[in-house]
Amino acid sequence: MLRSLLALRQIAQRTISTASRRQFENKVPEKQKLFQEDNGIPVHLKGGIADALLYRATMILTVGGTAYGMYQLAVASFPKKQG
Repeated sequence: MLRSLLALRQIAQRTISTASRRQFENKVPEKQKLFQEDNGIPVHLKGGIADALLYRATMILTVGGTAYGMYQLAVASFPKKQG
């Protein structure tokens, strides 16, 4: 039992310690330059098309959710008449 636990421990350590050690180039200075550039674009849209799509999707969901909530509130405030 103890031997199998020690073997498992060695395998786990070997797997973790030999994980991918690739070197990535530092893109932080490029991103800083992009986001600090004074070009009139709001900072939440400076990331490109992906940021614009996320922003629009968020706005659509927010406005749609607000409208749906108001509709449900109006429906709930006028109960059906039983007749």
